Amino acid sequence: MSDNSGKTRSASNLRLIAECGILAALVFIGTELRIPTALGFINLGDGVILIASYFIGPAAFFSGAIGSALGDLIAGYPVYIAPTFVIKGVMGLVAALIMSKSHAKNIAGFIVRLIACILAELIMVGGYFAFEAFMYGKEAALGSVAFNFIQAGAAIVIALPLTYAIRVKRQK
Repeated sequence: MSDNSGKTRSASNLRLIAECGILAALVFIGTELRIPTALGFINLGDGVILIASYFIGPAAFFSGAIGSALGDLIAGYPVYIAPTFVIKGVMGLVAALIMSKSHAKNIAGFIVRLIACILAELIMVGGYFAFEAFMYGKEAALGSVAFNFIQAGAAIVIALPLTYAIRVKRQK
């Protein structure tokens, strides 16, 4: 390996670390921006995780995990920090692995991104249900499922058009 190749790889890694940090901050901000609903609040953090999954690939694990866990810390929900770290991280990773196949210019690319978003959000809903069922019982956990589905839907509605816009911009 030549010196130049090592410098290029190092610069690429540094850029990815910086992008992860910036996107983790955006996930945190999106998590803190709460929109009131009849069932509680939804936040925009999941939408940012899905966009990060498309933009930086599997490294979105870190952006989603760190930004969301910090959101729980600041919001005063310390019991949720570890589960959120895992759930949101896995959500970002799975979406990224699927979205890596979504760069087609036709409807197939859109469908792959849609499937990635849906599966990622099902991980979120199922992950929080499992955690809350373990901690508080199934009946209590069922109370948050509808809220989590609303948040999931909002995230998908935010992420799909923006990933499309990113794809179009990258192709130019």
